[in-house]
Amino acid sequence: MSQDSAAPEVARKLSGRRRREVVAVLLFSGGPIFESSIPLSVFGIDRQDAGVPRYRLLVCAGEEGPLRTTGGLELTAPYGLEAIGRAGTVVVPAWRSITSPPPPEALEALRRAHEEGARIVGLCTGAFVLAAAGLLDGRPATTHWMYAPTLAKRYPSVHVDPRELFVDDGDVLTSAGTAAGIDLCLHIVRTDHGTEAAGALARRLVVPPRRSGGQERYLDRSLPEEIGSDPLAEVVAWALEHLHEQFDVETLAARAYMSRRTFDRRFRSLTGSAPLQWLITQRVLQAQRLLETSDYSVDEVAGRCGFRSPVALRGHFRRQLGSSPAAYRAAYRARRPQGDPVTAVLEPAVPTQVGAGMRRPGGPLDPGKPSGDAYSPGRAALPGQRSAP
Repeated sequence: MSQDSAAPEVARKLSGRRRREVVAVLLFSGGPIFESSIPLSVFGIDRQDAGVPRYRLLVCAGEEGPLRTTGGLELTAPYGLEAIGRAGTVVVPAWRSITSPPPPEALEALRRAHEEGARIVGLCTGAFVLAAAGLLDGRPATTHWMYAPTLAKRYPSVHVDPRELFVDDGDVLTSAGTAAGIDLCLHIVRTDHGTEAAGALARRLVVPPRRSGGQERYLDRSLPEEIGSDPLAEVVAWALEHLHEQFDVETLAARAYMSRRTFDRRFRSLTGSAPLQWLITQRVLQAQRLLETSDYSVDEVAGRCGFRSPVALRGHFRRQLGSSPAAYRAAYRARRPQGDPVTAVLEPAVPTQVGAGMRRPGGPLDPGKPSGDAYSPGRAALPGQRSAP
């Protein structure tokens, strides 16, 4: 269930030895310090003077320490896995590597906590730990958009939605990257204690109490590295090179020599997204680039991005970026340094190859975690747009 829906009822009754106000945060060596600090700050500081109900925080080591984190720092957690047995909420703020399995002991502790009614939360790459424990099987979930394709491919029974800032499925919750972890923690406070308490906490943290929208405006043309060896790689490359043409998913399925149903299933397992949604997103991203770097009219931009009409472009652009194309261009140019010329783009910028070495003009296609995933707005969050994901 997405952030905009009411949370479903928790399926299991909380065990008598667990307390709802006790929050356990599970840390691992190699986890980034920023993500790790989010639940510590939200649930571990007494802000009762500001009207924020107090939680009891248990910081637990998910493996033998010391735990190394960003910048070579070493942490020593005051509790081990046994302390999770007292928590009504267990938060996994991050996992060090989306390609390596978490410790079996930690996974068993999470399963036991869930069976005893605890609420389990995975922030950003923490979703991979929840998936490895089997807690996301058959459930909706999200993670950082850059890692969503890998999560979907590695755990095909998980319904990954890379567009959401966070997903609340009642007793299991997941969030997108960094700043979305704050969103989810505020949502938990709001669920437990109401809007006023969450608003008071947001004011103390100096962040929005509730952000609208999702990760769409941060989605890039990035694809999982595994695509380089997949038969669909050639079809994806062709689609990116021909965004200026009008074609549909049936065209892509035919190029892959698959039925539409088989193509949809294979594409979703590879990228974490339905092919139609992916194609629309790529066309909107291309329109965004042309609006920034050319003097083409909105009608011309629509044609050069494969939309059948300017009306179609405007509808999809507003849904994904919260602004009309004309307003977006005006806001972008208002922010551009004076004297910085608009460079006309005659042809769409496309990757020159597909796979782990995929590149696009100006740099690597997948250069690492994007700086836009923070409360300072990225390229798409311009003045006049609603919300600041």
